[in-house]
Amino acid sequence: MYDGPHTMDQAPALLKTKSHYQTLDGLRGTAALMVVIFHTFEAYANDNRFTQLINHGYLAVDFFFLLSGFVVAYAYDDRWPRMSQWDFYKRRLIRLQPMVIMGNVIGAALFYLQPGPVFPLVAATPLWKVVAVMLVGFTMIPILPSMDIRGWQEMHPLDGPAWSLFFEYLANIFYALGLRKLSNKALSVLVLLSAAFLVHLAVFGPRGDVIGGWSIDQTQLHIGFARMLFPFFAGILLMRLGKRIHVPRAFPLCSALLIVIFCLPRFGGPTHLWMNGLYESICIIILFPIIVLMGAGDRPISASSTRLSKLFGDLSYPLYITHYPLIYVYTAWVIRDKVPAARGAVFGVLLFFTAIAIAYACLKLYDEPLRAWLQRRYLTKPTPQSLSAVR
Repeated sequence: MYDGPHTMDQAPALLKTKSHYQTLDGLRGTAALMVVIFHTFEAYANDNRFTQLINHGYLAVDFFFLLSGFVVAYAYDDRWPRMSQWDFYKRRLIRLQPMVIMGNVIGAALFYLQPGPVFPLVAATPLWKVVAVMLVGFTMIPILPSMDIRGWQEMHPLDGPAWSLFFEYLANIFYALGLRKLSNKALSVLVLLSAAFLVHLAVFGPRGDVIGGWSIDQTQLHIGFARMLFPFFAGILLMRLGKRIHVPRAFPLCSALLIVIFCLPRFGGPTHLWMNGLYESICIIILFPIIVLMGAGDRPISASSTRLSKLFGDLSYPLYITHYPLIYVYTAWVIRDKVPAARGAVFGVLLFFTAIAIAYACLKLYDEPLRAWLQRRYLTKPTPQSLSAVR
């Protein structure tokens, strides 16, 4: 999950904060909002990927991975002479981990509101097991299928979208261990190989899409790595190459492009799965990089666009990581009570704005204050003047 240019640190004694790509912040928010809408409509899809409204909303995750590679490289490529691997890991944990914890807390708090045929294990799961899964979820260690408490075999059954954070953490570890040292030529080879890996899954795989990645089994891990490797590698390479596409009003234009990509219906149907796989491959390998280059080239932007982009960017990660417990409750209700679409739409709109309100409250009352404290506690190095004062 991409977490934005503002992941640059607030520790001036060690590293200076870099400027933001405000439009990329805003696009991250656009994608996060579309994820909420996509998940809300899933309740009426009857697990049929061919008729799902907002059919390709799951591609937002692949867009997040691309943004993450771009911004991590922008933030840290030139800082390694002044930063250890442990410094890097601390910064990433401080940025991401507080909301991982909050997402699991919310998921546990709402867990017993989700009984029904779509979640067959909920009613029979004892409280101690929910608490144990929550505590494991705090660490981002994935849950094995034998510890499932819902029936979907998710690696994070209290907060399903956290699976992408698991792969985000792996991507950051790969970057710190070796990707940062690669030349552009070597990185280009990895980008090409990972693109082939992605196309093999999407076009030649048994489903004709990239849906998946949230379980600890061979098939789902294959999907998860295929979805993470190309966009993350490509994001790093795009940043390093320094190419930008300059277009007027890039934020609304790129947002519109993302919405169209996510909303187009599935291609090919059950008999021509490869057609949809080809569409998704084109989106991830060609269209998303173009959108990122357009967003990165949008400098300077107007004051109104800056404010909107900042709001979208600030909300995007809290919204992404906290909205799904509401989706669990909504989906269980719609399927259990056979709720008609007209009635469900009213509550779907309420869910949308409730999710935004929860995300904003978590951001302002929890995430930002906690990260500020953690940065002061663990990132700011004492200056010589402060050491003299202590003496």
